[in-house]
Amino acid sequence: MTNDVWQTTLDALKTTVGANNFSNWIAPLAFSDSSNGVVTFNVPTTFIGNYVQQNFGEQIMYQLSCQGQNVQRLVFKTSGAARPAANAAIATPKPTRVDQVSGAPIDARFTFDTFVVGKPNELAHAAARRVAEGGPVTFNPLFLYGGVGLGKTHLMHAIAHELQRRNPELNVLYLSAEQFMYRFITALRDRKMMDFKQMFRSVDVLMVDDVQFMAGKDSTQEEFFHTFNALIDGQKQIIISADRAPGEIKDLEERIKSRLQCGLVVDLHPTDYELRLGILQSKVDVYRAQYPNLEIATGVIEFLAHRISTNVRVLEGALTRLFAFASLVGREITLELTQDCLSDVLKASDRKVTVEEIQRRVSEHYNIRLSEMIGPKRVRTYARPRQMAMYLAKHLTSRSLPEIGRRFGGRDHTTVMHGVKRISELKLTDSQIADDLELLRRALSE
Repeated sequence: MTNDVWQTTLDALKTTVGANNFSNWIAPLAFSDSSNGVVTFNVPTTFIGNYVQQNFGEQIMYQLSCQGQNVQRLVFKTSGAARPAANAAIATPKPTRVDQVSGAPIDARFTFDTFVVGKPNELAHAAARRVAEGGPVTFNPLFLYGGVGLGKTHLMHAIAHELQRRNPELNVLYLSAEQFMYRFITALRDRKMMDFKQMFRSVDVLMVDDVQFMAGKDSTQEEFFHTFNALIDGQKQIIISADRAPGEIKDLEERIKSRLQCGLVVDLHPTDYELRLGILQSKVDVYRAQYPNLEIATGVIEFLAHRISTNVRVLEGALTRLFAFASLVGREITLELTQDCLSDVLKASDRKVTVEEIQRRVSEHYNIRLSEMIGPKRVRTYARPRQMAMYLAKHLTSRSLPEIGRRFGGRDHTTVMHGVKRISELKLTDSQIADDLELLRRALSE
C-alpha cells in the first residue's frame, strides 16, 4: 500500500465519518507500512489507537478494500515517547498492544453514571461494576440476561467504558453474536481460520451481546466453545448477555450451557414502579436543561411510570416525544397533553403481559427456578406452579394454547388445556390457590 492510496482513503473517510470525527480521530493517524494483509499506523497515544480500532476500524478496512487493498488487520503503534529528563533513569518502555481486534462501537451515552439502579437490576449493576474494576478475575464468565429494554446492553457498554478508562492499553472486544458469526463465516470462506483464532484469543476481555442468536449454528458454536475455553484458561475475562438464562436457550449445545453457567449468572428483572420513576426523573432533569422554559405538571411523571411498564426504551422514547411536542406547541406538559400526545403508546401499553413475565413471576412466587417450572419434571412441586402459569397465560395474554405450550418446554396444547382446567377447578375449592391467583394477578397488573 502506498501513501497515495492512504490519502485517497482519507478523502473517503472524511465523508463517511463526519468532519468532527475525522479531525479528532482519523487525521492523527500516520500510515507506517503494509505487509501480508497487516496495515500499521503510528498514533500519538495508545488511547487514540484503541478508540479508532473500536469505532472506525471496520470503516477503514472497508475503504482500503475499495482501493483494491487486501487488508486483514489494522495495527496501531504509539509514535514516540517523551524525552527523559537529565540524570533521570531511562525506563524500559512497556510493550504496546498491537494486535487489537475491531469490534462494535461503544455508545458514549451508556456509562455507569447514566444507569439508574433499582431493586430489579441492583445485583446486575453491582456485578458489572465489580468486573469493570479489572484486576483478578472474579466472575468468569459474567452472564447477564433479561428481556428487551431492561439494561443489558447499557451495562455491557458501561463495563467496556470503565475498563478502558482504567487501563487504556487493555484489549477489550465488544461485539454481537451475529458479528462473531459473520467473522467466523468470512474466515472459513477466505481460509483465514488461523488468523481468526489468533485475533480472538489475543483479547484481554471478550464481550458478546445476544448470544442466543448462536443457537442452532453448530459450526459457530464449536469455534465459540474453543475460543471461550482458551480465554478462560488464559485468565481473560468473558462477559456475555442474552434474552434468557443459559439453560433456557433452545438449540444451544449443552457443553456451552454448562460453561456459561460456571460463572455468575444474573437476571435483570422487569422494572418496577420505583425504578421506572427514577429513570424518568433522571431524563426529566436532562430535558429541563434543554427546554428551560417548559413546565411539567405534578403527577405526569408518576402517571407515565405507572402506565408504561413493559420496556424502558419505550418509556424513554415517550418522554422524549412528550417534551419535543410540548416545545413545538409551546404548552405546559399537563396530564391532558400527555394523554393526547402519547395516546398510541398508552394504548399499546394497556395489557401487554407476556408469557415470559408470567413464568418469571410465578417461579419467584413459589420459590422455584424458572428452568424447573418449564422443564420436564412432573412432581407436584413444579407441576402446580406450571399449571398456575399456564392458567394466567391463557387469561392474561392473547397467545393461543399451542403458542403457550411451546413456551412451556414445547408441550402440546392439550397439556395446557388440562392445566388451565385443573386450576379452574382448584380455585373453587382451595382457598390457597385462589389467594395465590389473586396475588399474582395484582403483581402482573402493576
